Amino acid sequence: MQRWRTLLSVAWFIWILDLATKAWAVSQLSHRGSIKILGDFFQLTFVRNPGAAFSFASEATFLLSLFGIFVLIVIVYFAPQITSKGWAVVLGLVMGGVLGNLMDRIFREPGILRGHVIDWMQLPHWPIFNVADTSIVCAAGLSMYLTVRNISPITKKDLKS
Repeated sequence: MQRWRTLLSVAWFIWILDLATKAWAVSQLSHRGSIKILGDFFQLTFVRNPGAAFSFASEATFLLSLFGIFVLIVIVYFAPQITSKGWAVVLGLVMGGVLGNLMDRIFREPGILRGHVIDWMQLPHWPIFNVADTSIVCAAGLSMYLTVRNISPITKKDLKS
């Protein structure tokens, strides 16, 4: 149960942070050009992205929405079995990121399950991204670390007769 709370706390934090920063980006960046924060290295640039990372599959927004819903269902199904705090954090990061981008796909124009995701952070030679994207990438990195350390998401208990 403790791992479930960890997962949900991380997911909730990422989701709220993503929603808040996207609301800020819409109100402050949507009518401006790029704002240089660290020269050309880090800029704030508002875009509406119909696709996935790198604007991949921009014509498949509906399918990306369905995939996001599927990922959430799988996480909710397997989450109660997680015994590793690290893996609970990984799933929380993924869940929060998926929820953040899925909310855009559900509630933003041009329509339900076809909405464009708000992206607003830019690095050189990298697509423009948001907090939800960052969370999913961090989850991937943490999952690789946990895998290399041979930390299992589920610890099987010895059964004694």
